[in-house]
Amino acid sequence: MGRDKATNQLKDYEKKNNGTDVLTTGHGAPVADKINSITAGPRGPILLQDHVLIEELAHFDRERIPERVVHAKGAGAFGYFEVTHDISKYCKAAVFDAIGKQTPVAVRFSTVGGESGSADTARDPRGFAVKMYTEEGNWDIVGNNTPIFFIRDPLLFPSFIHTQKRNPVTHLKDPDAFWDFISLMPQTTHQVSFLFSDRGTPVGYRHMNGYGSHTFKLVNSDGKPVYCKFHFKTDQVKMLGPIGSTVLASNIRYKRKFRDLYNCIAGGEFPSWTMYIQVMSFKQAENWTFNPFDLTKVWPQGEFPLLPVGKLVLNRNPQNYFAEVEQIAFSPAHLVPGIEPSPDKMLQGRLFSYNDTHRHRLGPNFDQIPVNCPYRANVRNYQRDGPMTVLGNQAGAPNYFPNSFSGPNQTRRGEMVEFPATGDIGRYNSTDEDNFTQAGVFWRNVLNDDEKERLVDNISSHLCNAQKFIQDRAIKNFSCVDPEYGRRIQENINRRTKRSEGNMVHQSNL
Repeated sequence: MGRDKATNQLKDYEKKNNGTDVLTTGHGAPVADKINSITAGPRGPILLQDHVLIEELAHFDRERIPERVVHAKGAGAFGYFEVTHDISKYCKAAVFDAIGKQTPVAVRFSTVGGESGSADTARDPRGFAVKMYTEEGNWDIVGNNTPIFFIRDPLLFPSFIHTQKRNPVTHLKDPDAFWDFISLMPQTTHQVSFLFSDRGTPVGYRHMNGYGSHTFKLVNSDGKPVYCKFHFKTDQVKMLGPIGSTVLASNIRYKRKFRDLYNCIAGGEFPSWTMYIQVMSFKQAENWTFNPFDLTKVWPQGEFPLLPVGKLVLNRNPQNYFAEVEQIAFSPAHLVPGIEPSPDKMLQGRLFSYNDTHRHRLGPNFDQIPVNCPYRANVRNYQRDGPMTVLGNQAGAPNYFPNSFSGPNQTRRGEMVEFPATGDIGRYNSTDEDNFTQAGVFWRNVLNDDEKERLVDNISSHLCNAQKFIQDRAIKNFSCVDPEYGRRIQENINRRTKRSEGNMVHQSNL
């Protein structure tokens, strides 16, 4: 009574098993006693020959792999993607071959800045990563629940993430560090406005949208390319958290909403998302009013409408969290024929950094871990050896290329479309590329009055903890978005300051 599926997981396991499993060591030998160590007499020292104990302790010491630097806390599920609309005129990828075609998928949702033990309710973007196990290799769409990001150049990414982490001296979250960076980098204003609005506190993973965020390139069977953005719109009743700064991470009712992904799937209520694309021609990209590869901006849907593609459905929970969620490895570099990178600077940086961090966390053969294995494709390459080589190491096939002994050969199917790229080599300033126009549209045209009030309150309650000169600089940026926006934040901070000073006077008189 009153126990949900997540709480009853062990009881459900008991019902599915008959209790006849034999306890063994890691090498399969039966274990007679898992309670008492081997000792010299009842009170004597433990013997080194107790291999059951040694195996238990040695494995325990190595149970944790490095935590993800970002997206450390997450949840995952499995299901399928089904094509509902023909987009072959844009893309030759096998996953879109025919209407009705289904492809197995894995999805991981996450918070971004916090550690693995951080609160589900943190005001933070949410990761939305999709792995499609296609017959031409795994295709990963690694995005967030917002269509934009804080920065447009990957050189800034480590510094930005450091401001989300803990002060290296106090080991506390530092509002000075966060708002100092934000106010010095006006390009963050659009995403900060998203983050401190209701969109920064989604009710639960199945109720939020997902976005590939970056610009990609689609190529059809004739070799004709277009630029593209990917969208996943939730099919559930979309309830974003209309909450202000007073809601605490310890709010139990709010935290329970993050259990419903597991509980809904376990109960047979399978969440789904509709996948759309936006398409932009090369000519449109050359002549568009802003850089279409700028990750801090959206493509206006009035000019580039959403085109339906298919349905993403999640119908299976992980069988084991560590094996299937903690070890799953997504990368924007995991592309398949028909889907290619664009000149998006942030995407270019991520093409390297994601696989690099997987090699650090999981080892050089992370693609051989079952949840990452491209099992529907016939993997043949010239990479060999390394820790955790578990798939036969390609037996006796030649390990060099080219060769004369029937080793795997090249195919034009994987050929990339050529496109011109010219210009003088240099570090070009992109920090002043219209940082406020789209944030102004969001403030004036997207948010209603109540949403504006909560946005102002949320920003003010956080910004008021930063030093005064940082507050002034941040408010100047918000005023560039819209004078009313900056003014209301300033007024809210002033009220908070007066209230705080009044409380201090009251306490001093007690």
